[in-house]
Amino acid sequence: MLVHCHAGCDQSVVIAALKALGLWPECEPMQRRAIAAKYDYTDEEGELLYQVVRTEPKGFFQRRPDRYGSWIHQKGDRQVLYRLREVIEAPIVLVVEGEKDVETLRSHGFVATTNAGGANAPWLPQFTECLSGKEVILIPDNDTPGRQRVLRIARDVVGSVARVIVLELQGCKDVTEWFGQGNSEVEFVTRIESQEVSK
Repeated sequence: MLVHCHAGCDQSVVIAALKALGLWPECEPMQRRAIAAKYDYTDEEGELLYQVVRTEPKGFFQRRPDRYGSWIHQKGDRQVLYRLREVIEAPIVLVVEGEKDVETLRSHGFVATTNAGGANAPWLPQFTECLSGKEVILIPDNDTPGRQRVLRIARDVVGSVARVIVLELQGCKDVTEWFGQGNSEVEFVTRIESQEVSK
């Protein structure tokens, strides 16, 4: 079967996006994926660059707007930190693994960010540049890929940021689950302040 994208996407990219949504003919109806959440990645002025879309059953893909009001199912040409405008303005930024955790922290009054692609996505030089001079708190997911990701980021940002704190939250999968267990903002700040700081 052939597909054609009027925005110029490669056919393999279009097919992969359709498969991710369970809309390709070889996908059984039970495999169809509904969009569960959309996370906008914008530039410094708030202009939409691309979206990360989370599906159910759990999956993720990226898409960027075309000039016709539709979507190109490809990564954004320019990769940025999530909630970039807030990050730029904040003196203290928390870095977590996923957009859902960013939104959890925002709901509790903190400025947080992540990069698209999960634990194995590369941490790019422009991400470090955006954090230059700030206090950065890295919070890994409580698994091996999450901890390895945080170590990679810490190595990249040390020397560019004012200081780095690595905060591991035991007894939970991630910061969303930690707050879901009934922990408060005060307990969270206390945990941060108790950590050894690397300058």
